[in-house]
Amino acid sequence: MSYYQTRSRFSTSKFNSSRRPKYGGQTKSSRPKQGQYIDPAKFVKVAKPVEQTAYQANHQFGDFNINQKLKDNLLAKGYKSPSPIQDQTIPLALQGKDIIGVANTGTGKTAAFAIPILNRLIEDKNNRALIIAPTRELAQQIEQECRAIAKNSGICGAVLIGGSPMSPQLRDLKNRPNIVIGTPGRIKDHLERRSLDLSRFNVAVLDEVDRMLDMGFVNDVTSILSNLSPNRQSFFFSATIDRKVSALIQSFSNDPVTISIKTGDTSDNVHQDVVRFNSSQEKIDKLHDILIQSEAQKILVFDETQRSVERLSKELVQRGFDANAIHGGKSQGQRQKALHSFKNNEISILVATDVASRGIDVNDITHVINFSVPKTFDDYIHRIGRTGRAGRIGHALTFVASR
Repeated sequence: MSYYQTRSRFSTSKFNSSRRPKYGGQTKSSRPKQGQYIDPAKFVKVAKPVEQTAYQANHQFGDFNINQKLKDNLLAKGYKSPSPIQDQTIPLALQGKDIIGVANTGTGKTAAFAIPILNRLIEDKNNRALIIAPTRELAQQIEQECRAIAKNSGICGAVLIGGSPMSPQLRDLKNRPNIVIGTPGRIKDHLERRSLDLSRFNVAVLDEVDRMLDMGFVNDVTSILSNLSPNRQSFFFSATIDRKVSALIQSFSNDPVTISIKTGDTSDNVHQDVVRFNSSQEKIDKLHDILIQSEAQKILVFDETQRSVERLSKELVQRGFDANAIHGGKSQGQRQKALHSFKNNEISILVATDVASRGIDVNDITHVINFSVPKTFDDYIHRIGRTGRAGRIGHALTFVASR
């Protein structure tokens, strides 16, 4: 029975390695970096929604030269007209081209690489694909999308992330999966254990490359890519292309085609402002006042450390709010439960470290609150990108100490 025919076989795991300190379930290189000064004025911007011109796709999903099983599954998911990144990526990927995709979060990039890759795996089971994501949550989101698109296709897979027992992953790898999805630290663990052989993997995807390198995974990613088959097709997706990202892509790609649909650094649909405070008591009281406002329906609150996130979450619960916390110190089961509760409106407030700034696919977040100032402006951009989606107006508030 294939992994895409039964969910219990496509598992995740935890590895309590003494070699790798915890921070987001990754390697020691992902510890928080030193912050940079950000002028609070950069956190203030009035939302100015721009009427978007409807994109006229050159294709429909039914037009793509892909396996009929994939077409049927896409139709069942309600996929008819592709998004810009899908419309432009899929035809080139089906030709075997290396792809650099520059796109904002929420543009449909997962399906843009998943559809041509899954088609390739169905057509020839000797192909092998590796998908690398910066966080557990994003890896699981990719897995869920791939599972739905390739339902009943017979593709065999494994998810390699931290936060749950190692034994299911070892079992899945023994079945020689066609597709492996994971985070850099855990993939590197398996390579060192010799439980994963990448020499026959001829398709590679690095999703959110900028975030991965920003988290300190450049050495792990470089090592992993060096273990892949030299004759491969590569996909690199990133919101930004800086010097580090460009250098990595140049080293591990072959005449790539760049597809850019990035629309800007901050959403025009997000109303951004600062909240000034003089003391820790005033700070929590002002947060309380924001959370009881009628328009604050679903709120993502960011704080700096695992300890501060736990402390803030407990304080909010004591004040009568439906809140939970997510951070790298939580087990994978705890993180999944918190995210599920948030997505399904069982709780209205999720308090998080930056581990949650990417990979959370929730369209109806009304407010992002930076209870601690982000370490970099890029981190700020990633955080506030969780709101103002699907044409809605969102709110981003950043707490700044008065001087």
